Parts: sequence; structure tokens; C-alpha cells
Amino acid sequence: MKFLDEAKVYIRSGDGGNGCVAFRREKFIEFGGPSGGNGGRGGDVIVEVADGLNTLIDLIRRKLVRLVDCPHDGEPL
Repeated sequence: MKFLDEAKVYIRSGDGGNGCVAFRREKFIEFGGPSGGNGGRGGDVIVEVADGLNTLIDLIRRKLVRLVDCPHDGEPL
């Protein structure tokens, strides 16, 4: 049985995004003011291991894994 017990993984974190221009809109409030944000600080990367995994051979075939960005409200997809 072939197995690979060492792999180089290069990880780059996000930049936090551009933020969002938005204005507060509620009934009976004529001038609601701004409610947008400046974007996040980015930079958080979490790596988890799987208990049942006994080889890293699958990482050889995966050259690039790109994750999607979060929407403007900051909640993960």
C-alpha cells in the first residue's frame, strides 16, 4: 500500500475585503445615516486534521484549492 506522510501546503489568507457602502433605511426615520462597514481584517486560516486519514496522497493531485469569499455582511457562505 502506497502512502505519503509528508506534504508541503502553501496557504494564503484573505485580505478582509473592501467593505460595503450602505445606508440605514427604516420606516419613520427620514435620515437614517450610514450602516456600511470597512471590511474585515482578514488573515485567519484554520487547518483541521481528519482522524481517519492515514495518507496524504490525495494532496499530490490537488494543485490549487480556492475558497469563495464571504458576502458583504461578513457571514461565511
